[in-house]
Amino acid sequence: MAHIHGAVVDNQTRCTHYHHLHDIIAIQFKCCHKYYSCYQCHQEFENHDIAVWEKHEFDTLAVLCGVCKTEHTINQYLNTNQCLHCKSLFNEGCKYHYHLYFDYAAVCDKS
Repeated sequence: MAHIHGAVVDNQTRCTHYHHLHDIIAIQFKCCHKYYSCYQCHQEFENHDIAVWEKHEFDTLAVLCGVCKTEHTINQYLNTNQCLHCKSLFNEGCKYHYHLYFDYAAVCDKS
């Protein structure tokens, strides 16, 4: 199972910054290949800038469901609002932070 870094507060990847019912994903950051619950956790625990995943890398397993621990590709994550394995709902508000994790122009092209 992937280790989740940051200020994690429960076993479903919620952190001190995002801890509501549907805040159940962790993202593997391209820059350090570590899973964090959110960008704020990454910034608190790392001393480097965030590098975003490019469109040609969207088939990389980089999003972890905190409920069942299934890894999703970036494409899978961007194209659903729930875990493909356990069907747990993801926080739709995360889309407002996509530009911090993924090539934003490529994400907008998917809309």
